Amino acid sequence: MPTFTKRLRTLPLLAACLLMPLLLAGCGQEPRNALERVKAAGEISFAMSGGYPPFNFYNESNELVGFDVDVAREVAGRLGVSLKPVTTEWSGIIEGLRAGAYDGILGSMAITDERLKVVDFSVPYYYSGAQLLVREDAAFGAPGDLAGRTVGLVTGTTFEGDAQALGAGEVRLYKDDTQTLLELDNGVVDAVITDRVVGIGAMNSGKFAIRLLGGPLRSEDIGVAFRKDDGALRDAVNTALAAMHADGTLTELSMKWLGVDVSVR
Repeated sequence: MPTFTKRLRTLPLLAACLLMPLLLAGCGQEPRNALERVKAAGEISFAMSGGYPPFNFYNESNELVGFDVDVAREVAGRLGVSLKPVTTEWSGIIEGLRAGAYDGILGSMAITDERLKVVDFSVPYYYSGAQLLVREDAAFGAPGDLAGRTVGLVTGTTFEGDAQALGAGEVRLYKDDTQTLLELDNGVVDAVITDRVVGIGAMNSGKFAIRLLGGPLRSEDIGVAFRKDDGALRDAVNTALAAMHADGTLTELSMKWLGVDVSVR
């Protein structure tokens, strides 16, 4: 009798165990990784500063546009999802990624050994370099002339090391390059260090009386940043970027926004 009773008590538990896989299949399981989460949500969120023309910036209609935005939208499309762009201050953009505020950073971030300690990167989607800009009427003839002078740049960029290497007397940090270029144009700083293409774009825009000082200070590989444990998503984006390199999409977008092909070294 006790054995029979024990079997009766076991039957409900056994039935529940048998039904559990069916219930999970019916309700849907939680995504196991970032790629599955993105696919389930139907969208991918990429962060950028929104103040880095012509790569990512707000136009006169207050629309977020630029090379990075178009690349991000194309990547999203090749993953079969829509793009959810996020603009945030550059100084805290990596912390936001690590906290899960967005899926990746696609905003002209240079791949560096220091950043690789805390995030992963995709393959490069373009190549550029650090560039010095000065006012058109400035007497400086070479980068070495900036020793002891005031240099402006964006907080959290790799350009701070370049300013120190030049022996800048003071480094002033700003939210984005819209501000650095205005400060240079107004004579608040003696020079600005930014991406070479940004500098050429600003110089050709007619909005600023500025010029390039010398050639690139160094070259940079630009990639998409991901959290360390989001390898599946990184690999999927790498596949999309490789195809975009191969089929000329990155060249086309580069020529559209920059007038030069930065998708190749």
